[in-house]
Amino acid sequence: MKVLVTGGAGFIGRWVVKKLLHDGHSVWVLDDMSNGSPENLAEFAGNPALIVITGDIKNQTVLASLFENKFNIIIHLAANIIVQESIDNPRKVFENDVIGTFNLLEEAKKAGSRFAFMSTCMVYDTASASGAIAETHPTKAASPYAGAKLSGENMVQSYFHAYNLPIVILRPFNTYGPFQKSTGEGGVISVFIQKDLNGEDLNIYGDGTQTRDLMYVEDCADFVVRAAMSDKCSGEIVNAGLGTDVTINDLAAMICNDKERIKHVQHIHPQSEIPKLVCDRSKAKRLLGWEPKTSLAEGIGKTREFIEIH
Repeated sequence: MKVLVTGGAGFIGRWVVKKLLHDGHSVWVLDDMSNGSPENLAEFAGNPALIVITGDIKNQTVLASLFENKFNIIIHLAANIIVQESIDNPRKVFENDVIGTFNLLEEAKKAGSRFAFMSTCMVYDTASASGAIAETHPTKAASPYAGAKLSGENMVQSYFHAYNLPIVILRPFNTYGPFQKSTGEGGVISVFIQKDLNGEDLNIYGDGTQTRDLMYVEDCADFVVRAAMSDKCSGEIVNAGLGTDVTINDLAAMICNDKERIKHVQHIHPQSEIPKLVCDRSKAKRLLGWEPKTSLAEGIGKTREFIEIH
């Protein structure tokens, strides 16, 4: 297959690229490098099956030239993903995540390319105290980031219904692992591990009782590629996650042995907080036979090893 991965130099993107190359596909990466990095793809340097282009999904001239390659599949990962940044600068997230997605859909329509859209679990409304979140769970645009992703989902679905474009919408739950940033823009596990290694305090927003379903990145990449390739997923929205959640308090305790260094601080965006996130992944198993292979403890260990080396 000829596959275009937008945002392919990002954290999840580089693992998707690795999986595609391993499976024998020809891969083009389009990334503006605002969040991704060429270093994330250094492992694949010299691979003739990989072409990396620095460019912007908002640039229609770049896209028109790129799509002369007649891609079989588009895996659209490029996005502004930081919730607080979307609250501070909603125009930026709208232009990247909505207009950029529209530009890609227009090119995919002309080429007849299969289109996999990376959405997020952050589009969901608060779950009940006991229930896992299935794809039918109510959505809620609690931040401009979530609003932009829901807008993107709706546009993608409209191309399925109006033009019969084969699409799939992916809603992975919180993903972590090697190559994720361990600064304030990174995920909670990477940030906590870096803070622990530095001997710094681990700051938890609010009371720490909020829960997250944390999926190791190689499991996420396997899901993304399988779903993008599958006829069974055409027109569908599909969740992926570990299927169990952990409180941020318990997560901090798993990563840091020194309770004195685990602190609670005022939440920076409480209006966008989802108190409980746990994935119902039964649809992914039914359609794709997909299940995560990496436990939380194992994944934290692999991530710590990577951060220590780098």
